Amino acid sequence: MSYQDVYNGWKNDPEAFWMQAADAIDWDTPPSKALFDKGDHMYEWFSDAKVNTCWNAVDRHVEAGRGEQTAIIHDSPITHSKREISYVELRNRVASLAGALRAKGVEKGDRVIIYMPMIPEALEAMLACARLGAIHSVVFGGFAANELAVRIDDAKPKAIIAASCGLEPGRVVHYKPLLDGAIELATHKPDFCVIFQREQEVAQLIEGRDFNWHGFQYGVEPAECVPVEGNHPAYILYTSGTTGQPKGVVRHTAGHLVALNWTMKNVFNVDPGDVFWAASDVGWVVGHSYITYAPLIHGNTTIVFEGKPVGTPDAGTFWRVISEHKVKTFFTAPTAFRAVKREDPKGEFVKKYDLSCMEQVFLAGERADPDTIIWAQDQLQKPIIDHWWQTELGYPAICNPVGIELLPVKLGSPSLPMPGYDMKVLDEGGNELPAGELGAIVSKLPLPPGTLPTLWNAEDRFKKSYLTNFPGYYETGDAGMIDEDGYVYIMARTDDVINVAGHRLSTGGMEEVLAGHPDVAECAVIGVADQLKGQMPVGFLCLNAGADRDNAEVVKEVVKLVREKIGPVAAFKLAVVVDRLPKTRSGKILRGTMVSIADGTEWKMPATIDDPVILDEITVALQSIGYAKS
Repeated sequence: MSYQDVYNGWKNDPEAFWMQAADAIDWDTPPSKALFDKGDHMYEWFSDAKVNTCWNAVDRHVEAGRGEQTAIIHDSPITHSKREISYVELRNRVASLAGALRAKGVEKGDRVIIYMPMIPEALEAMLACARLGAIHSVVFGGFAANELAVRIDDAKPKAIIAASCGLEPGRVVHYKPLLDGAIELATHKPDFCVIFQREQEVAQLIEGRDFNWHGFQYGVEPAECVPVEGNHPAYILYTSGTTGQPKGVVRHTAGHLVALNWTMKNVFNVDPGDVFWAASDVGWVVGHSYITYAPLIHGNTTIVFEGKPVGTPDAGTFWRVISEHKVKTFFTAPTAFRAVKREDPKGEFVKKYDLSCMEQVFLAGERADPDTIIWAQDQLQKPIIDHWWQTELGYPAICNPVGIELLPVKLGSPSLPMPGYDMKVLDEGGNELPAGELGAIVSKLPLPPGTLPTLWNAEDRFKKSYLTNFPGYYETGDAGMIDEDGYVYIMARTDDVINVAGHRLSTGGMEEVLAGHPDVAECAVIGVADQLKGQMPVGFLCLNAGADRDNAEVVKEVVKLVREKIGPVAAFKLAVVVDRLPKTRSGKILRGTMVSIADGTEWKMPATIDDPVILDEITVALQSIGYAKS
């Protein structure tokens, strides 16, 4: 079947399409129908089914006689270690951990925060929660205490599962002090914590609250899988919100299972037993969907990689892992390829490895610039597939579906919408724009299974964020266009969330931190184009009158503050002191114009600007730090 046949099949009868996809899942009680319309543009999928995610990801493969197949390969160039875990071993480990959690009172509906590095135990913690029907919320390991505390207060977990440390090239990231600090800051206190002690750093446990991962499981009864309703939340994953307050994206169990399983063959072109590698982190949506759940649900071998694209030990580490573990489909961020390309422009390392096992490479996380795609195509001689989706959506929405049909590639476009997505480009008034015109990218409701049905404890915010501006549509928050062949081009964010190396971060959140500095009267943060990371944040500071300080000192202090409050992931290193910020007459800061000046792209003088002279001052300030080339 061609892509067009599959897409039309969905469009003609969405219910039948998704009910057929649901046949691949093991149900305790099958769904009576696919879509449940709750009214007011709110929808759920397979709500009346009963099912368990862990059973579908682990136990059923063992029952089907594939228990000896490798489920997880852990490859850590940082610790120079590799290990493999079979499906049967994974089932036993997860059942034991789930049993220990249950013995301490964790049950269906309870929340558990997971704060771990790239080790198999992170996946086991997620699956143990799924086994019990507990709702996990993974927080990126090494996130600052302050950020973790906000998530503790929002999710109100009964337990927190963490590791003693994470490892970066050349340094140990101390997780336990960050966790202790977060619990101290949070109003909500967990009943207990489980700590996986890594040999690189053994953490101090707090008597009565903290339990050692292994000791905690000693002598407990393994837990069976608990069937949950189709609309039971599988997890909460926090994503940056424009207000700086994180948004808890909810994922319902049944739709998540059906949609992810469908993508493994149709999008990523792997069959059960094939090795699939997403070089991401379990703390992000790619890690949830394509390190943990989708590969295991589909019966693939997944790779958990603790390393970096360069420096662990060199720019050949990706190719070593692919060649050694026989990876068929590889998925990474354009940032990672840019780093490799910078170190190895001629692809000398590529030539050292046999990559014949690899059939395709997928890029996502931010816009894949044509330069990077062409470089990868030249070096690897494989299809390089850009695709687009979001934390909210959970899996590819616009993609070249290699497992159905390899479509012609158009550089700069992640290709065509997948079944479930009816994409349009609208102007501010909600009118559909003709081909090639830039506007807001939206998808007609209902969204497909596996996408967010709401935000955790924030239905009004969900409606306001995604459904209000364009009634009847989901607002992606991205701007772009659709060409005459239906190919979608994603050009920029329409709000102030920037994308640093695939991590969506709120400039609003950074501004809050800068504004907290005693000498800062006003500030703005913009994302400027960066060859390596996609975007980098740059801060503009207006100091208090009478702040008789060396500007360089203040800049140093605010950089340190952002690092402490948001974490190194923000990559916040550049700030300049300016006399004032460019604003509209109504007081709105003209961030978009500032970005255009920094990136050296064409811009028009905004009609509503208060004082045009300020833009000259901003240009000079940007030139002083190497942007806005004259």
